[in-house]
Amino acid sequence: MSQANKIQDPQDNNDANKELVLKAFDTLFNKRDYAAAERLWSSKYIQHSAHIPPGREGLFELVKNVPPTLRYENQLTIANGDYVMLHGRFSGLGQGVANWIVVDIVRLEDGKLAEHWDVIQDEATRVQSKSGLPMFGKKFAG
Repeated sequence: MSQANKIQDPQDNNDANKELVLKAFDTLFNKRDYAAAERLWSSKYIQHSAHIPPGREGLFELVKNVPPTLRYENQLTIANGDYVMLHGRFSGLGQGVANWIVVDIVRLEDGKLAEHWDVIQDEATRVQSKSGLPMFGKKFAG
């Protein structure tokens, strides 16, 4: 079968979408490269998060105003077509502020992040964890 006639595997698209969203999160939250991030987030970006102002500008402005120690780590990425779900940790939010364990859901459109929802929870310490298990990874932070 020629390349032109090859049927595209949906998994290839899912993998590409996961890679795009992970690149976008690293670019914005870890590298703070706003020019590159503008190419990854749609100018019509829709923000559903209760703690982030509307649009791409609201998100970028929020990141500009958090401590430079903020870091994003990803543990799990799942894609279903144009939707990508990340399970990650935001750390370095400031002295005395708990890390956040977050599930981010992103909808892609035309190769850019177009819409976002999240669920956020403070990361439990070993003492706070009734299960005795970490919320992220295989060991407790800190």
